Amino acid sequence: MLDALEITKTFGSFRALDALSMHVDRGTVYGLVGPNGAGKSTLIRCLTGVYQPDSGAALLEGQRIFENPAAKNRIGYVPDDVFYFSSATMEDMKHYYRSAYPGFDTALFDRLYEAFALPPKTAIRRFSKGMQKQAAFQLVLSARPDVLILDEPLDGLDPVMRRQVLSLILSEVAERNVTVLVSSHNLRELEDVCDHVGILDHGKMLLERSLADMQGSTVKLQMVGEVPPGLEVLHTAVSGRLRTLIVRGTQEQVTAAMTKTDCPYYDILPLSLEEIFIYELGGADYAVKEILI
Repeated sequence: MLDALEITKTFGSFRALDALSMHVDRGTVYGLVGPNGAGKSTLIRCLTGVYQPDSGAALLEGQRIFENPAAKNRIGYVPDDVFYFSSATMEDMKHYYRSAYPGFDTALFDRLYEAFALPPKTAIRRFSKGMQKQAAFQLVLSARPDVLILDEPLDGLDPVMRRQVLSLILSEVAERNVTVLVSSHNLRELEDVCDHVGILDHGKMLLERSLADMQGSTVKLQMVGEVPPGLEVLHTAVSGRLRTLIVRGTQEQVTAAMTKTDCPYYDILPLSLEEIFIYELGGADYAVKEILI
């Protein structure tokens, strides 16, 4: 559906993307994570056709996106810093989007006033940051895109509105099989909605996998006593008598190993997306990056 094929993008001597490839299947919610400066925003601008890659290509169903209006009309984009014409109201932006997106749904736009409660005839630049982000969602959802690309989409929203926006996005996925690519620093919220994750660093894709596979191939083991032989331990932390281990293997495999011991206490937990991110990027020279290989 949405692909980056060996994309390289440089700015002067700085290489923001380094032969990066990724693939997003139709109807999935793909979380893009990485530290500041990893290349997430540059990749998103290539995928939305804002930037032309120096080499490689951004593709939507096999068609290049850059300078391709037919492809761009199928993509809805909410950037981190949303932009509006200086005096534009919601009604003004509705007319602009209706002219830009052939599939714009005016009836849906009007219904979404109930969800976001935005004043239709007030200049959007007078809105708070959170209200401006809500306005962006009201507009982009009404455009009925096949692909939603969201850069820090929940930034500036209060907890109630965050849940509202996530519910609307997931409804689009469920009802219209919309493909969603979302970049966010809030790993907890990504974990709640994403089924695939890509981790970027220094312009490269470190790993790209379904969240279920990531969490299923490595577990967190908390135990008291000696570590049984045969476990492939990737990381150990000790607090008093309690050991916390990152162990390669499924929950069933680790449980089978522990039941053969006389360990007085153990508990096996899935790794959170935040823990995956920390262990993937946390060690010197990514010492623990083999955690998910």
